[in-house]
Amino acid sequence: MRKRTLLGPNTEIRSVAVRASRHGTKADVRGPLSGFDKICGSAKLITGTLTSRRSDNNRTLAQERVILSMTSAVPGTLAAFLCFFFLTVNVAGALAQEATGKQPTATAKPEKKLTEIKIGYLRAYAPQLALSVLDVPPRDEGVAGGNVAIADNNTTGSFLGQKFSLDVTEVKPDADVVPAFQEMIAKGNRYVVADLSARQLLSIADLARDNGVLIFNAGATDDSLREEECRASIFHTIPTRSMLADGLAQYLIWKQWRRWVLIYGSHERDQLFAEALRRAATRFGGEIVGEKLFEDTGTARRTDSGVVQIQRQMPVFTQDLPEHDVLLVADESEVFGTYVPFRTWIPRPVAGTAGLTPLAWHPASEQWGGTQIQNRFAKANGRRMVSKDMAAWTAVRILGEAATRTQGADPRKMADFIRSDDFSIAAFKGQKLTFRKWNQQLRQPIFLGDTRSVVSTSPQEGFLHQLSELDTLGVDEPETKCVLK
Repeated sequence: MRKRTLLGPNTEIRSVAVRASRHGTKADVRGPLSGFDKICGSAKLITGTLTSRRSDNNRTLAQERVILSMTSAVPGTLAAFLCFFFLTVNVAGALAQEATGKQPTATAKPEKKLTEIKIGYLRAYAPQLALSVLDVPPRDEGVAGGNVAIADNNTTGSFLGQKFSLDVTEVKPDADVVPAFQEMIAKGNRYVVADLSARQLLSIADLARDNGVLIFNAGATDDSLREEECRASIFHTIPTRSMLADGLAQYLIWKQWRRWVLIYGSHERDQLFAEALRRAATRFGGEIVGEKLFEDTGTARRTDSGVVQIQRQMPVFTQDLPEHDVLLVADESEVFGTYVPFRTWIPRPVAGTAGLTPLAWHPASEQWGGTQIQNRFAKANGRRMVSKDMAAWTAVRILGEAATRTQGADPRKMADFIRSDDFSIAAFKGQKLTFRKWNQQLRQPIFLGDTRSVVSTSPQEGFLHQLSELDTLGVDEPETKCVLK
């Protein structure tokens, strides 16, 4: 029998090590033995493999002597206790490991539950002509803004277990959108950003309500959608015609240009904007001293003969207008408006759908952090941001904010939050934006600019309101005809 060697009183080390060696035990005691390494001073001995056959007893004795020699720096009793503890725990672990034939594995962390928030984008699209090729709408108008917002939402959502996606569906401008909308619902889209006509939007409003779907209108500026035909299932991020007209009128009054003449087109959209300008004049103290209708006769406006004809026609057309400060143009249909500036009989500033134009967003806006969103958008899409891009971006970001604050994707909870006093969204417009409770229109400033720069932003200084100066733009609560249903 071998002589046993003790490190300290009542502490036996050598016998444990020898037994492990003689049984041919192979144990990887890395990790848990780091404390033993520090105390006993032999990292290579302990963290290596304790493999020894019966014929290798001399090597084992040498290793044990190393252990004994390295403990001289630590008081005997403490060192003995610690060494014995580490050897006992890890050799036992090694024997159990040898018996089972398995290596210890780290406990797998449970995966964080991922909440997927699907957002549909339903768009009525057909290529459009414009008087100037520079004014032709981009192919991805609106959709590009939604995609940038999806990326913004996912940046935050990645930390909260949320994933956002955008599913784009296109229909013709005069098509029935109900089948396309039903298909989006079947795919699991409970939120839809819509760039549709007023007629198309109303055709799916009640279907959305019955299926618990929220619609965000990012395209139709019709006041009727916020008034007589308002729906509880629709939120509006694009401003109304009345908001655009009021923003322009405030600036003209602020400039003391109070006498206006109005030229409007023969299409329905032109006449709706003309009516909004008339309302704004009455509301803010402007005077429309004369009006004229420009009939669309189908002239080939983009041919040489068409341009020459318009250039000759416009001075004569404006010759008999009464004395005025500003000439207002209502030509949403792009028939004549672009040809009005610099072609009038007398030199006057032009505003409306030509000249100084009211917009939900201006491509040159750089105030209030606008440079940040403009650069991000341009990097992703290779162009500048326009009004529908901003309306779609805002709609998707509103959903991202609501999902974050409600910590889920329940349409009912998100809708309640969006309507609540706790909700607001930052949209690079100088102040936080909120929804009007009476018609679910997003309050927002109106940009006034020409083709190159922002001239001003409304509401203008001096136009006050008891609750929010933004409510000086568009239909205010005492005026509304909306009963949400």
